[in-house]
Amino acid sequence: MSEDEAPDEERAEGGDEEGTAGDEPEEETSNEAVDGTEEASEAEDVEEDTAADEDENDDDDSGTDSDDEPGLSEEELHEALDDAEGMLEEAETEADLDEVEATIEAIEVDLGAAELPEPDEEDEDAEDPREELESRIEELRSELEDQRGPYTEDVVEAIESEVDTVEEEEWTDDGLEEATAAVEAFLTAIDDLLSDDVADSVDEDVDALTAALERAIAAVEAGDLDPDADSETIAALLEATDDLESDLDDAEVWLDLSVRERMQRQGFYDVLSHYKDYPPEWSALKEHEKRGNADMVLLAFEMFDSDFMEEHCLSALKRMGDERAVEPMMELAQKRNKPAIEILGKVASDEPVEMLREYAAAEKDPQLQYVTLKALGEIGSEEGTQAVADQLVAESYEVRSRAARALGLIGDTRAVDPLSTVLADDESDVVRASAAWALNQIGTESALSVVREYAEDRAYIVQSEAKKAETATAGV
Repeated sequence: MSEDEAPDEERAEGGDEEGTAGDEPEEETSNEAVDGTEEASEAEDVEEDTAADEDENDDDDSGTDSDDEPGLSEEELHEALDDAEGMLEEAETEADLDEVEATIEAIEVDLGAAELPEPDEEDEDAEDPREELESRIEELRSELEDQRGPYTEDVVEAIESEVDTVEEEEWTDDGLEEATAAVEAFLTAIDDLLSDDVADSVDEDVDALTAALERAIAAVEAGDLDPDADSETIAALLEATDDLESDLDDAEVWLDLSVRERMQRQGFYDVLSHYKDYPPEWSALKEHEKRGNADMVLLAFEMFDSDFMEEHCLSALKRMGDERAVEPMMELAQKRNKPAIEILGKVASDEPVEMLREYAAAEKDPQLQYVTLKALGEIGSEEGTQAVADQLVAESYEVRSRAARALGLIGDTRAVDPLSTVLADDESDVVRASAAWALNQIGTESALSVVREYAEDRAYIVQSEAKKAETATAGV
C-alpha cells in the first residue's frame, strides 16, 4: 500500500467509528443489522419449533393431555378414606380435627372428578361404587362431628333451653319450689366448676329463676374455656346442665295433675260442706254462683271437659252478668257462640258492640240475629243503633220485631222516625206493636205522641201500647 492510500483507509476506518462515513458504508451497516435481526428471529423460530416438537413427543410418550389425566380409581379413593379414618382415630385436638375435615373435603373433590364404573342396570343386586364411597364419606363426617367439642356454646345453648322451660311451664306451688331448688343446685355446680360467685338463694318466682340462669350463662361465657385445654370442665358443665334439665322435668306442673286435682288445688271445692247435688262439681258451681265468684265459674267452664258442666257454667254466667266474663265470652262469640253473646248482653259492656254489629246482619243465621239484636239492645250503646235500625226492613218479621224492641232498649232518640214509619206501614201487627213498645221505651214527648194516635188501631196489641202512651203522658 502506498503512503498516499494509507490515510484514506485510516479515515475510512475512523469514519466508521465516528459515524461520518458516506452513504454506502451506512447502508451496509443497516443491512447487517437487518440481517442480524432476521437471523435472531429465525433462531427463535427454530427454538419454538424444537420446543413444540418436544411437547408433541412428550404427549406421544404419555398418550394423553395433562388436562385429560384420569382421576383416582375406586381402590385409591377407598385407600384415601382409610387414611382419613386413621387420622380421625389419632386426632386429639381441634386442629387435628380441622385437618381431618380438610382431607375429607379433598376426597370429595377427587370423587367428583373420578370416572367410576356404572352399576349394571339389569342386575338388581349390583352395587354402585360411587354411592358406597359417598356413604363412607357421610359416615366419616358424622364421626368427625361426634368427636368435636364439647364447646362453651353447647353449655350456653343447654342453659338457654332450661330458661325457656322455666318461663313456659305452668308450675304448681309445689313445682315452683322444686324448680327453685333445682336452679340453686345448678348455680352451686357452676361455682364449683368455674370458681365464680353466682350461687345464691333464689326467690320462688319465675322471673327470679330466669334471672339466676342468665347469670349462669354470663359466668360460662366469661370463663373463656378452650375446647382442648378445658374439655373436662366443659363436659362437667354439660353434665350439670343435664342434671338441671332432669330436676326441672321432675318438678310438678299443672298438666301433671288430673282436672279434679287441679280444681282442688285452686280451691274450687272449698265451698262445699257436703254434697247436695251430684256430681259435686255442680254443687260447687251453684255455691260459687250464689257467692258471686265469677272467677271460679269461669275456671270450671275452662277446665271441665263436659257438656253438662259447660251448659251450667254458661247459664250461671248469664244470670250473674259479671264483667269478668267479657273477655272469655268475646273469644267464644267470635266463633258465633250464641250463649256467649247472650252473656255479653247481660254484662252490658260496650266492648263487644263493634263485633256484634256485624252479626246483626247475619241473614243466613236468623237465630244469631235474634240473640245479637237482643244483646245490642241490652248493652244499650248508641254505637249499635244504626246496625239495629237497618234490620227494621229485614225480610223476616221476627227480625224486624226484635230490631224494633232492641231500639227501644237502646233508647236513642234518632230511632223515633224510623220506628214511627214501621208503626204506620209494616204489614205485621206484631212488628207494629214492637215499634209502639219501643217508642214508649224511648219515652220522649214526640215518641209518645206518635203512639197515642193508634188508640183505635185495628190490632189490639197496638191499641194496648197506645193506652200506655196516654197513661205515661198523663203521669207527666
